[in-house]
Parts: sequence; structure tokens; C-alpha cells
Amino acid sequence: MSRIQARFAALKAEGRGALIPYLQACDPDFDTSLELLRAMPGAGADLIEIGVPFSDPAADGITIQNAAIRGLKAGATMARVLDMVRTFRKDDDNTPIVLMGYLNPIDSYGPAKFCFDAAAAGVDGIIVVDMPTEEADLLDNHAREAGLDIISLVAPNTSRSRLFHVLKAASGFVYYVSITGITGTNSASAEDLSKALPRIREATDLPVAIGFGISTPEQAKTASRIGNAAVVASALIKTLAATLHDGKATQQTVPSVLSQLRELATAVRS
Repeated sequence: MSRIQARFAALKAEGRGALIPYLQACDPDFDTSLELLRAMPGAGADLIEIGVPFSDPAADGITIQNAAIRGLKAGATMARVLDMVRTFRKDDDNTPIVLMGYLNPIDSYGPAKFCFDAAAAGVDGIIVVDMPTEEADLLDNHAREAGLDIISLVAPNTSRSRLFHVLKAASGFVYYVSITGITGTNSASAEDLSKALPRIREATDLPVAIGFGISTPEQAKTASRIGNAAVVASALIKTLAATLHDGKATQQTVPSVLSQLRELATAVRS
């Protein structure tokens, strides 16, 4: 059983959903993002999503765009991101790690090399925002051989036939993009989510993580109960950004993000 499968199975036994916080690798620098990564499980993270900085993150709003710029300025590369995961795994062999990013850095690194290096570093799954199912053959065989889950994304406007097409070979969990827009903008209502989830579950038995627009503890609580997990990204990045001085980390950076994460975790667990 993979780490992702084991974690969702354990949470199902507990009778609750998961909290999946996001951090951008090397934002605002390698050491600070590694410190956050290491501390997130203790603050309530059930799985962790790590953003791979890219110069043109088209699916992301300004908050994560700026985080990607800071990460790139701090020297982020795919090799550096994998080094971060490898270092994390020295102390934590249980928390699932999912990389979220875009196809260009993976293609530049080399698809096969990326999949095997990522798995060796301790990555469990990948979300490639701009890779449709029809182009997944670039990674699919390599990922399966390496034991990586390719996490499929679906949205409110994904048709029923498209859902079955996209999810027929999905693994790990399904990422439900709960709004038709970029990250950190609008939020879906509980009513919207309740209507959407049965359509997705008709097409797959995989857990469903809800992201894009989940920012408050109450929203995280609702999403993790209607779905199987809540992904919180822009809200945490905003908190981090507000603590920076001239783009650099301060003494408040890590404690502020972890405090917010604990509030989210308390809500999800309540």
C-alpha cells in the first residue's frame, strides 16, 4: 500500500477527512521552506503538497505566482525540490508528499529521469496542471513503473463523459478544482460542493481532495467532510508573504504559517 493509500485508509478509520497544506519550494528560500515542510506534519498536515516554482504558472493567482517568482530567485530547480523532499524523508517516512507543478520543468529534467528520481527522493504523487489526459503518455508508464501516482484534476465544468475518461486510469486521489478560475480567487459554496461530489464519485472510488478557494478553517472543515480532503494553498502563502521583509524570511515567517495551519487542522478535526 502506498503512503497516499495508507493515509486515506487511516483517516477513513478515524472518520474524518484530510488536511493538505501547500508550500512553494524555496519560498522565500530553501532553508525556510524546508523548515516549514518538516514542521507541517506536527502542525496538523495529513498530506503535503509542494509547489515546483515555474515562471509561467498559468493556473495560479497572483499570490502563488509571486511565491513562484520568489522561489526561482532563491535558486529553485527541480533537483533542488527533490533534494528538499529527500532531506524531509530522513525524519519522516509516513507523510505523503505530492509535487504540484507544470509540464515544462518535468520535460526539461527528462520525464523518465524525473519519475524515478522523484520516487527515490520520497515523492508519492504528482499533479501536472497543464498535462491533459491525452498527453499523459509522456509520464504515465514511467510514473507507474516508479510507483508514483499521477493525480488527476477535474473541475465544475467537466462533463460526465469527460469525468469517466479522465478518471478511468486515475490513482492516488482526485483533485477537484472547485471553481472555474485560478487559485486564490473565489470559493465554492457547500451547496456547490455537495452537488459536484456525487458526479465525481460515480466515476471513481478514489478519495476526492477539494482545492482552489479553500482559505478559512470553516471552509476547510466543510470541504474535508463533503469530500475526503481540503487543500489550502493561497491562504498559507499570503500569511507567509505578509511576514517577509524585503522578500526575506523573518522570525515571524515559520511560526505564523504554522499557527494558521494548526487552526485549519483543529477545524478539520473538530
